[in-house]
Amino acid sequence: MLFKLITTETDWDNLADKWSRLLPAALSHVPFLEFDYLRTWWQTRGGGEYRPEDSHLRLVIATRDDLLVGIAPLFSTKTALGQSVLMFIGSIEVSDYLDLVVRPEDAAEFTQGLVQFLASDPRTKGHLVSLYNIPASSPTTDTLKTFSENQGISFHQETLQPCPHVSLPPDWEGYLSNLDKKQRHEIRRKIRRAEESPNIVDWYMVHEASNVRTEMQAFIEMMAKDPQKDQFLTPNMRKFLLDLAPVLHQNGWLNLSFLTVDGQKAAAYLCIHYDNQLWVYNSAWDQAFAEFSPGWVLLGYLVQWAIEQGIQAVDFMRGDEVYKYRFGGRDRQINLAQFVLS
Repeated sequence: MLFKLITTETDWDNLADKWSRLLPAALSHVPFLEFDYLRTWWQTRGGGEYRPEDSHLRLVIATRDDLLVGIAPLFSTKTALGQSVLMFIGSIEVSDYLDLVVRPEDAAEFTQGLVQFLASDPRTKGHLVSLYNIPASSPTTDTLKTFSENQGISFHQETLQPCPHVSLPPDWEGYLSNLDKKQRHEIRRKIRRAEESPNIVDWYMVHEASNVRTEMQAFIEMMAKDPQKDQFLTPNMRKFLLDLAPVLHQNGWLNLSFLTVDGQKAAAYLCIHYDNQLWVYNSAWDQAFAEFSPGWVLLGYLVQWAIEQGIQAVDFMRGDEVYKYRFGGRDRQINLAQFVLS
């Protein structure tokens, strides 16, 4: 393999087509490794998580016989103590799964060669490497650990947040039958109460490109009704989300839905429909409609819709919120891999 360091956005953009062809066969086929997602993330550095003046592209590619076989989507920044650190583009808060972009059969050679390449390049030598949100199902963490220890490099591994995930059966009743009896009854009761209400309870998905930004703005404003999420929604974060929605829509990945009560928005989910899974990215609801349990009802409708579409799974992604388990989530894990290039 021949390794090359990419440090300019122009050279990064030139990889778009090859990147998109490689990802479906990679270790982790996830939306957060798509070229268009990461390019959007970079424009605001994850909604302001990093300062542009401290953030520099250090993307590494490997080729064999002029074919792209591996991508390490990295950038350099500074820790709170001023140490230079290499991280995945997309780290940390808004990209639930990150990894190297390489086929399983090339992964060991690419991963080992990557560490050697980064350790020898003066632009990355001596950096701390902190790779967050690697799926536990990926061999990346173990490969890095084994190689680092063989080279006498101190390696730190840590399990981060759980990521509840539920496989979907072919029908709604089959899905409900897999839930705890009490939870099955609760979902049915809340949906029935909403549908039997004298108020008009309805829901819809956003389909028209011309409506995406307006509806996404409404979603953000509903998120902001939650004090914690309001703090999260800095101006840069709002810009990131507003810019991301059209990108998701353009690629056919956007699943933005709203539950309405008498025509007023009561709850919403921003999901990503990707690789025949529904990835639950964020949610919002209006406390004024609490009596209708709008978040639960809308999620029930979304799961029913996903089953009808033949979608294989719902990924609730990072976090151990109770509702994820009540809707059948089973934990999967993500890892942090950390070492110093020397």
